[in-house]
Amino acid sequence: MTTDTTTPGTLRAMTHDLRAVDGAVYAAVAATPTPTLDTALRRLSTAANHSKISFTVAAALALVPGRPRRAALAGFGAIAVASASANLLGKRLVRRPRPDREAARVVVSRHVPMPDSASFPSGHTASAVAFATAVGAVLPPAALPLAALAWTVGYSRVHTGVHYPGDVVAGAFLGLASAGVSVAVTNRIAAGRP
Repeated sequence: MTTDTTTPGTLRAMTHDLRAVDGAVYAAVAATPTPTLDTALRRLSTAANHSKISFTVAAALALVPGRPRRAALAGFGAIAVASASANLLGKRLVRRPRPDREAARVVVSRHVPMPDSASFPSGHTASAVAFATAVGAVLPPAALPLAALAWTVGYSRVHTGVHYPGDVVAGAFLGLASAGVSVAVTNRIAAGRP
């Protein structure tokens, strides 16, 4: 017979430990000199604002009838669900403050403008992962390159100092769930079901 040893004190201690690991990984990224990557990741992070990269890919896919156009629809829907979930629900419920870039000594060459919104979850990551997953589910040849792009966007948010790694992980999970919703709806529409 097993007993449940999870107590409120244990949960608080686990949460404290997870935050400590999250902060330590953030600090390690900040302290690692990567001058060759700094400019590229800063530019990628900026280019991903408002899902501009994903919308550009979706527009190109929408020009091709059939499966590519359906993939664009699924990707667009996934971004809508992920963005609304992250920005209208997640950030307002959790209200985690943004990292202190100056205290972590994130080099200025990595900086992008610090958003005013809460840190958790990463909306950039949620939208990028949602788009990549939804498009990849409908159009499998696009899955790997879009997934690599999405994960790089997520990492860029930590690299530029505007998110903790935990924010990115949570955004990725939110993106996966959002893609599932969008693909299910897109499949129903394609099958002619309401």
